[in-house]
Amino acid sequence: MQKYGIAALFTLPFAVFAQDCPEYLNVEMRKLHSTEQVNLCQLTQGKPVLIVNTASNCGFTPQFEALEQLQQQYKEQGLVIIGFPSDDFFQEENDEAKTADVCYINYGVTFTMLATSEVRGSDANSVFQYLTEQSASPKWNFYKYLVSGDGKQVQQFNSRVKPDSKELIEAINLTLKNEND
Repeated sequence: MQKYGIAALFTLPFAVFAQDCPEYLNVEMRKLHSTEQVNLCQLTQGKPVLIVNTASNCGFTPQFEALEQLQQQYKEQGLVIIGFPSDDFFQEENDEAKTADVCYINYGVTFTMLATSEVRGSDANSVFQYLTEQSASPKWNFYKYLVSGDGKQVQQFNSRVKPDSKELIEAINLTLKNEND
């Protein structure tokens, strides 16, 4: 070990991990209403991810409550939930502080929420570009994408599929089971 030096001990684990990170998650993005950046590879660490495009002023906004319940129910089993606020459907606050209030104060969200970004078309953030290539772009707010830990399998659920629906719960359980086998 000595021939690599002390710096190698700190950089080697990340270098090994970075090779295992799906390309679409190999990005840093800003957290909602914060200057803090989050590295999506470090956040997910090869775990299954539920990605949701959200909006503060949508009829589906109350789904935040059930998404938070999923967070509490499945975080210890390895599921990572990431919310991507977007104004692509003209239902997001213009002020990021108000978006944060809806998420954190109104619904008690503890899962990672990122800064507002585009999720459709040529200006879509890199995560949603990948999801679109693998399945389809969101047709409305609160589309859900369940992605395997290796990033190779993407299941899409439309806005009407509630986070606590039998369909989504079964898909989460199966994905977690496959990850642990």
